[in-house]
Amino acid sequence: MIYTAQIKVMPLKDLLDPQGKAVLGGLHNLGLNNIGDVRIGKQIDLQIEAASSDDAKQIATDAATKLLANQVMEMFEITIL
Repeated sequence: MIYTAQIKVMPLKDLLDPQGKAVLGGLHNLGLNNIGDVRIGKQIDLQIEAASSDDAKQIATDAATKLLANQVMEMFEITIL
């Protein structure tokens, strides 16, 4: 069966997010001063052929751990569809 794994990768909360800070500055320059913080991440969608959703999640976890997320600076969350 084919499963879609959505992997959301975000910077760790304790680390600075320079891209988020730049976007926040731009939003404030546009007069959107009620926005207090911006964090920029990425979403990666994988099409995985697996016997079950649990197997698909394990494959997606392996991909995220080994390549898609830098666990020193980022956290990831996986949703199987």
